[in-house]
Amino acid sequence: MERKFNIYYDDNAKRLRAEVDKILSKFGGISDKDKDDFYSLANEIFARALKRYDDSQPFDAFLYSCLSNGIKTEMTRRNRQKRKADRMAVSIDTPVGDDGDYTIKDVIADSFNMETAVFGEENADTVKIAKYLDRLSKRQRRVAALLAASYKAGEIMDMLNITKKEYADAINGMRSYENISVLF
Repeated sequence: MERKFNIYYDDNAKRLRAEVDKILSKFGGISDKDKDDFYSLANEIFARALKRYDDSQPFDAFLYSCLSNGIKTEMTRRNRQKRKADRMAVSIDTPVGDDGDYTIKDVIADSFNMETAVFGEENADTVKIAKYLDRLSKRQRRVAALLAASYKAGEIMDMLNITKKEYADAINGMRSYENISVLF
């Protein structure tokens, strides 16, 4: 490398890092780890720029253009990966199973089982259970009783002649902190 190119690597690539920092400042929210990744990328871009440089313009402008394009391309790639992950996200209210009667929320393992606490625990505090049941609406109490009798969600909706949304609202109300807090 000629001396005019060595200035980018004097003092541990200080000038090259300064150019990268100038470009990254336009993006914001870049962590130190990400900056290290971009400094490494800048080294690769610098090496390619040296091979492609043809003296038709000042090297500083040529290098800045190469760095800017390379960093923007990498930012785009990273953002695409983030968006791709978001598209793969699934709602906890997504129906599952052959008949779609359950949601993911219904099948996630949980150490607290409200139905057992209310209806099946031998040493349950009856005062707490009575308070809990008093807080429930008439529909919520009917849903709770049918759940305790081992009916499936679809069967309960048919028996009570309610929609999936009404069933979900009843379950959410039964599981709300306001209602279950009396059981603790």
